[in-house]
Amino acid sequence: MPLNDDQNSDSESSRLSESTAASSDSEYSRQSFNSDSSSKPSSPASSPPKVITFDELMAAARNLSDLTLAHEIAVNANFCIKHEDFPQNSLAGTVKHIVHKAFWDHLESELNEDPPEYEHAIKLFEEIKEILLSFLTPGANRIQNQICEVLDTDLIRQQAEHNAVDIHGLANYIINTMGKLCAPIRDNDIKQLKATDNIVELLRQIFHVLDLMKMDMANYTIQNLRPYLQRNLVDYERTKFQEILEETPSALDLTTEWIKESIEDELSSISDESSSSPGADSSSKPIISPTLVLNNGYLKLLQWDYHKTIPETLLTDEGRLQELREKLNQLKIIACVCLITNNMVGAAIVGMPDFAEQLKRISVPLLEGMNKKTFDLKEALNAIGVQICSKLNRSLTERGLPTLSEEVQNNLMGQIAHIVEENNPISSLIDKRIQFFMRSLLALPHFQKCMPTMPGGLSVIQTEMEFVGSQYANIVNFNKQVYGPFYANILRKLLFPEASMGKAETERPTN
Repeated sequence: MPLNDDQNSDSESSRLSESTAASSDSEYSRQSFNSDSSSKPSSPASSPPKVITFDELMAAARNLSDLTLAHEIAVNANFCIKHEDFPQNSLAGTVKHIVHKAFWDHLESELNEDPPEYEHAIKLFEEIKEILLSFLTPGANRIQNQICEVLDTDLIRQQAEHNAVDIHGLANYIINTMGKLCAPIRDNDIKQLKATDNIVELLRQIFHVLDLMKMDMANYTIQNLRPYLQRNLVDYERTKFQEILEETPSALDLTTEWIKESIEDELSSISDESSSSPGADSSSKPIISPTLVLNNGYLKLLQWDYHKTIPETLLTDEGRLQELREKLNQLKIIACVCLITNNMVGAAIVGMPDFAEQLKRISVPLLEGMNKKTFDLKEALNAIGVQICSKLNRSLTERGLPTLSEEVQNNLMGQIAHIVEENNPISSLIDKRIQFFMRSLLALPHFQKCMPTMPGGLSVIQTEMEFVGSQYANIVNFNKQVYGPFYANILRKLLFPEASMGKAETERPTN
């Protein structure tokens, strides 16, 4: 039963982050990057190098699985377990069908013997009894005793020895009990069971409906667990990750490298600014803001190559960050197309007040799946260009104006098609403005609800940018709140190595 991650879940993530991360930035800013934050209760403890055993590795994997599941349940209101079978034409589906058919055919042949052979059927009744008992809540003693009494396999075996098993009566009791325990959504399945006469087919369908009931029970448990996880998620995730770090001390290697690259990018930026400023003092050591380093690292995730492994502290949000990156790429193309069209045929769209919305209706379907390897972006841009020219000409004709010349149409479609080229000036400009907006968003105090000013050229996608930006900021702020102490240790060691070395010297035991 695969886990379902609905794409519309980020609004719940937004509400969760607002409720649990109210003090994120202020809490993080209080961390001292020159002091030993590992001595604080909320800070990760350091672990000496050690050989990792298989058991420790598996324990870390279980902790990571628990952490990921808890995070998904808490931030994704649409997270649930779904029942899905293998495709029938797949190898796994074919094998499953053959094995199941062989099992049920064998059971049917046993029950058709004279006298019938009940041993396999009794084992099925025993399994059904355990499943039914698993659905009961504590204190349901009466129905528990009744299930154990009716589905007493020792008694059924004694009846089988005397060929006195009422197998249809047992099946009917099971169906009636399932009807009492199932969710309302399964009432129709129970009716269908009651209408089935063939005992083998009936048992097969009983197990199918029991599987659905187990899925319903799991989703009910998830629904009840979600509010508790939302209230305690920060502490839970931080504790779980600390356990992972203790089992596998290398669990922050990718995160350290990610922060190190951000520091190098910031140093390079400062160096470029100094070289362009004749009066700058090049001998002084540059001062780097740890918050700026982290924010720049988060911005890189919007252009991350997700074929590479993401930093460990962001694994739980990898899917959401990848979706945001893909959405931003789509919005960038739409903004580029709009800017090119305005620059080249601005006069033609003066009488089309809803041109921006029409452009989005044209572009969004054609850009669906643009981040897949098989997607042909140039072909999609050509199609967008053709439709825009068609839409403009239709509008001009309706207003009694001359249509676009063939040369203008070719130039417009050519400019749109060139967006895909590397270092395209329009694409680079829009990309810089999107990055500027996202950077401004991260620089805002977390409690401030308003959005930063939308840069020029992005007004056509303003609503979508603000929605994506809100989702992105909530992911970042919540991540800072959970992993801030771990980031503080890494930043202290990378930005202030002298302080770290000095501390190590003072802690070294004397003989």
